[in-house]
Amino acid sequence: MALDTFVKGLMDQMAANPMPKLWEVPPPQGREMYRMMASALEPPAVAIGKIENTTMPGPAGPLKLRIYTPVAEGGAALPALVYFHGGGWVIGDLDTHDALCRTLANEAGARVIAVDYRLAPEHKFPGAADDCYAAVKWVEENASELGVDANRIAVAGDSAGGNLAAALCLVQREAGRPMPAFQMLIYPATDMRAVAPSHTTNGQGYMLTNDSIHWYRGNYIADQADWSDWRASPLLASSHAGLPPALVLTAGFDPLRDEGLQYANALSAAGVPTQYVCFERQIHGFITMGRVIEEAHTAVGLCGTALRRAWGG
Repeated sequence: MALDTFVKGLMDQMAANPMPKLWEVPPPQGREMYRMMASALEPPAVAIGKIENTTMPGPAGPLKLRIYTPVAEGGAALPALVYFHGGGWVIGDLDTHDALCRTLANEAGARVIAVDYRLAPEHKFPGAADDCYAAVKWVEENASELGVDANRIAVAGDSAGGNLAAALCLVQREAGRPMPAFQMLIYPATDMRAVAPSHTTNGQGYMLTNDSIHWYRGNYIADQADWSDWRASPLLASSHAGLPPALVLTAGFDPLRDEGLQYANALSAAGVPTQYVCFERQIHGFITMGRVIEEAHTAVGLCGTALRRAWGG
């Protein structure tokens, strides 16, 4: 299988105009580099009904949220998608995923609630996971005020955000709290050991590399013993039974491809209704690159359809 033509053009352009390597710069510089790249690659922002920036009480202080209401939906109670952005738990923010969240709100007919969880290395594991659990609990408890149907709350995220969404479902189960209606995991990190075969076959040359994965992991997790904690490595949970129905998306040229497939298989083996789709010609991060990668729009549309179906739409 060959790289998508659009991806090949992007990779050639990046090779001709190289930026500093992520693992060679301090996290604040890496965050700024990511913001610049996201701004250049994300599609133009679509019209949205309403955007609200707000805060909620978090485990270590206020957490910022951004709430997206789809076009023409007004104040009625809607399904909600609580979204955790990607960026290796170190980079990324509400702005880097703004275009994606706008489009998901319209495609899914839902309020999308994006969470600005704490980043590493300033806040080590399990800080981000704790914030995501607190955010979903807050949305559940404040559903009426938010105009959200409490019975139709889903969780989602890409990359590190997919890791956090998967872990969140496990945390909810272990705490005896209501399960989200659906989990949408976009090229998720599910095993901190990074031992799946695709880490070898796709570890160099395709945007996300082994060096950057090690940089992310080293900033996020202080103790190697925590790699086996299922809040960090959801694949390593002793059971995946009783978790919400899932959509797992992966990319063919992504080091995380195989651990995403492994997680989808673990969910299915545990009796969880699971859809798995691999965009064979794509790279890690492609879903936010709709300005230059056409299949990003196909993937977002697929996500919207899966969410509407999960909510009975």
